Amino acid sequence: MDEIKDSANLYSTQSFDMDLFANVSPDMICIAGYDGFFKKVNPAVLRTLGYTQEELFSKPINDFVYMADKVATIESRESVKRAIPLINFENRYVTKSGEIIWLSWTSIGIEEQQLVFAIAKNITHNKLLEQDRHALLTTLTTTNNELKQLAYTTAHDLRSPVSNLLSIFGMLEAEKVDNPDVVELINILKQSTENLRDTLNNYIDILIQKKV
Repeated sequence: MDEIKDSANLYSTQSFDMDLFANVSPDMICIAGYDGFFKKVNPAVLRTLGYTQEELFSKPINDFVYMADKVATIESRESVKRAIPLINFENRYVTKSGEIIWLSWTSIGIEEQQLVFAIAKNITHNKLLEQDRHALLTTLTTTNNELKQLAYTTAHDLRSPVSNLLSIFGMLEAEKVDNPDVVELINILKQSTENLRDTLNNYIDILIQKKV
């Protein structure tokens, strides 16, 4: 018990090297001013965006944001300045090489210091997987609808020749056929055709109910 207390006292009085923590963090950690400029960034920001520290500090933050996300980013920054913490806000940045990357931000504003403290994760890989999954689902849905339509069209088109066959069987007069084997064969063909007609009708009804 005494060892635990000693350890707690040690941590309560120890001066932590927060710069070291920021330097080794794989996440992007930065401090921005209420004026919209970066004030301090950790190495992960430089690695991810590809700019030098001087380049990042020389322009407003929004200059690095992807065009379509600029308005939403400005609005989110204004919310932070009103003491509303920002959690998991996603936007896109343009790297120095021209690559567009997705970032997920969590930040909080300190009004007394006119500063915003923020941390971001690079979620580009997850976004690409999400896009691939969405594209695959779209393709599967389209293919499934096309197959349903093909099945409906095929079944519908087959009904006409089947009806014609049944009409022919209806015109045949079995009593005028001398060969019993031929009569039996005609009856078998007629029954099979009727079964096929019923199957096609049922299948088409099912497809219609599923709103093909």
